[in-house]
Amino acid sequence: QVQLVESGGGLVQPGGSLRLSCEISGAHFSFYTMAWYRQAPGKQRDLVVRRNRDGTIDYADSVKGRFTISRGNDNKIVYLEMNNVQPDDTAIYYCNLQGDTYYDGTFSRDDEYWGQGTQVTVSS
Repeated sequence: QVQLVESGGGLVQPGGSLRLSCEISGAHFSFYTMAWYRQAPGKQRDLVVRRNRDGTIDYADSVKGRFTISRGNDNKIVYLEMNNVQPDDTAIYYCNLQGDTYYDGTFSRDDEYWGQGTQVTVSS
């Protein structure tokens, strides 16, 4: 019912900046939690940043002060702004949203959706 598509990844030099996008389409979806995760080669998937339902924001210690999560005014796009990127930031980045879905008269609560990921490579 809801699809998430990440974009904006690619090759960037250390110290550079990059903005990832998560586009939302399909059924009417009202999300109350948005997050970005990443998975480096040979590693498990880890939380990068998450905005919780109560408005608090959780960051991985390694990205706090460098990465920022935000959303578009129409709530159809979620962003991850990455500044001063480092080689250790190299990973596949995934968008993750939780919320309520409404489609054809059916209301579903506490749904969770994932995108397929976008590759970020930081190298000189």
